[in-house]
Order: sequence, then structure tokens, then C-alpha cells
Amino acid sequence: MVRQRMRSQSSPVARAVADALALVFGLALAWAGAMLVLLAFKVSPGTVDLVWGYRTAYDYLGNLQAQDITSSTRLIAAIAGLAAFVIFGFIAYRAFPRPYLARGDLRLEDDEGACVDVEPRAIERAAENAALAHPAVVAARARYAGDDVTIDVTARRANELDATLNDVHDRARDSLARHGLPPLPVNVTLVHLESKNRRELQ
Repeated sequence: MVRQRMRSQSSPVARAVADALALVFGLALAWAGAMLVLLAFKVSPGTVDLVWGYRTAYDYLGNLQAQDITSSTRLIAAIAGLAAFVIFGFIAYRAFPRPYLARGDLRLEDDEGACVDVEPRAIERAAENAALAHPAVVAARARYAGDDVTIDVTARRANELDATLNDVHDRARDSLARHGLPPLPVNVTLVHLESKNRRELQ
């Protein structure tokens, strides 16, 4: 059995922001730990408070009363909390790695035992060229997933979409056979229609 590699992908921007936040959080923990070490070595709490300000912040928060929390303060806190939830939640969602199976070469063998490895891009190019040969196809992008080939096409004739997609499907299968590739399942999807012809759908 061929062992297929597993890879993961995530948004590079989200990963950079998440790493920066993790770095800031780590530095804050290191700073707090350094202050605790100073206190453990009998450094004056007043001196540590001048550097850190922990006692000042604690006394301020501890002396707050219910009347000190106005409606404006609650509104600002609610908006800030909601904004933080949305922003950091979106960053976490985009930065979360998504595993996927890496594409591998297609190995072809003849009766004499000779074998040829065909790269995925070669299979995709064969399907794309067959799709682009159709006069109603403006653009085509294929992806070989190991078990099948998916072709995303952009068409220009809205009134002939069914016939166009079926013809692209047949052309792609014929192209794979013509290049000596096995009869892989072909999926054709319309992803875009030229804007000047969209009114033909109405």
C-alpha cells in the first residue's frame, strides 16, 4: 500500500499575528516571573511596585464600587469584549492548521514492468488544455486529487451551459486517454460566467 503524506496549511498572515500575540504573552509572563523573583530575593515591595505597578493596579481595582461602573463604562467594556472576541476568534480560526493529503505522482506501468511517474501538474495541464479547446470556455483550472480530476471552468455562453459542461467533461476524458493516462473520474464545475452574458440567465 502506498503511504500518502499528510500536510497542513493555514493563513500565513493569521499565523504571523498569532505568533506575535504568543510572543507578547510570553514576554509578559517572563516579566511577571522576574518581578516575583525580585520579591523572593527580598527586594522592597515598593521598589517592585515602582517598576511593575502591580500594587497600584490592585488597590485601584479593589477599591472600585458599584457606582463607579457607569453605563458608559459597561458599554465600552461590552463593545471592547465583543470586538476582541471577533478579532481574536477570526485569527485563531484562520491560523488553525488544516490537514490535507499531499498530492503524489501517478505511476504507470507497462506489461514489461517498466514504470513512469507522471506529476500531478502534467495531468492537470492535459485536462485544462482539453477544456480550453472548447470555444465557450474562457478559463479553466484543473486539480488532480489522486482519485479524480476536478476542472473549474469559466464560460461565456449562458444559454449553452449544460452542453458546454458535458462537452468539457468528454474532452477531458478523451485527453487523458490520448496521453495514455488511466480513465480517472472527471468533475466539471462552473465557477464564473462572463458578466456581459449573465443577463442570458434571466
